[in-house]
Amino acid sequence: MDIYRELVRAEVFPALGCTEPIAVAYAAALAAAQLEVPAERVRIEVDPGVFKNGFAVTVPHTGGEKGNLIAGALGAFIARPELKMEILKGSSDLLLARARQLITDRRVTLAYDGRKAGLYIDVTVEAGSETARAVLDGGHTNLVRLERNGAVLIDQSGPGADGKGHAYRQRLQEMTIADIIDVLNGLDQEDLTYLRKGVEMNLALAEEGKKLGKVGHFVADLVSGGLLVDDVVSACKILTSSASDARMAGLPYPAMSSGGSGNQGIVASLVPHTVGSYYGVSDDTILRSIALSHLVNGYIKCFTGDLSPICGCAIAAGVGAAVAIVYQRSGKDLDKITLAVNTLVSDLGGMLCDGAKSGCALKVVSSTDSAIRAAYMAINGHGITAEEGFVGRSAEETIRNISRISEVGMSLVDETMLGIMGSK
Repeated sequence: MDIYRELVRAEVFPALGCTEPIAVAYAAALAAAQLEVPAERVRIEVDPGVFKNGFAVTVPHTGGEKGNLIAGALGAFIARPELKMEILKGSSDLLLARARQLITDRRVTLAYDGRKAGLYIDVTVEAGSETARAVLDGGHTNLVRLERNGAVLIDQSGPGADGKGHAYRQRLQEMTIADIIDVLNGLDQEDLTYLRKGVEMNLALAEEGKKLGKVGHFVADLVSGGLLVDDVVSACKILTSSASDARMAGLPYPAMSSGGSGNQGIVASLVPHTVGSYYGVSDDTILRSIALSHLVNGYIKCFTGDLSPICGCAIAAGVGAAVAIVYQRSGKDLDKITLAVNTLVSDLGGMLCDGAKSGCALKVVSSTDSAIRAAYMAINGHGITAEEGFVGRSAEETIRNISRISEVGMSLVDETMLGIMGSK
């Protein structure tokens, strides 16, 4: 049971804005909070995945500005690390103006280190003769090093430190899907209340996103025009894409994340919620299925990494949602769960991640659609089997296979992608 709460504490939390630039802002705030005077220079170094995900996404409370640069500068002036992934709640017009001026004066720099893997953010803030540095590694809020004027205040990056950022991930990686389902028996009322809060938060985000006239609006337009059926699948796609629209547009409303990602949290929670409600599944079972969705999402990312070349909304959150729907209707039926996992991964396994941006809502639609379809087929005893393509004989084997494709077969994808993005 402890593994569930450890995962939730590290991966399922409210986040205001796309989690990679917000993590940059948080790291900058951690460093700046060690200084006595406001920031005068900010140096940001990240891994390729954080660079990619922060490249074109709108940052909340910036008047529509995009990227890690403005996030880091603003975080340094907010300097309130206690806000964590809601750090931009501390923004103001004055602080934003200061951040913009620092960028205009070329006192904020951003670079990525191609040798870094996983999630890595290193921010140094200078003010007068003072310098402070904060390093996040292996998680959006996983502080491994904090320095002030050369003195080390925190160091969890040396020998014996967990290289992946969280010790629970090693234990989770060694579990089976059956083991993960058994964890649900230990959920208490506090756990369920937190899951319900996440659903409500993401539903509220979707309502704001519907007003934007973006992907969710056009999916709804297809329904009202008779080109898509007005059913639970369409309703679910409207909700998830609208929530993603809001998030990627930088609206000042939080999302409940999953695997440290807001878009993944939207898929992992709203798909099981909407489908379960439609079929009259009990509230208790729906909430436990959402817990399963979060766990499966986190389980897959133990193998693929936090920021892989393959879209996490597809092969992580989408799989989690599909497994959750099967659980709602068929319980701990591992044969059906394997069919659902195989079918979704076979469908979306090649979907590339080209960074967080407005187009993520399109991928959220695809993930939502595929998750419901894969679950429905599996519940009825149909799906992709081990004789086909890269899927395995079990859900666990399929997850390891897609991880191998991502890490080995697509090892040059991010480098190529960043080359294309950097040439714009």
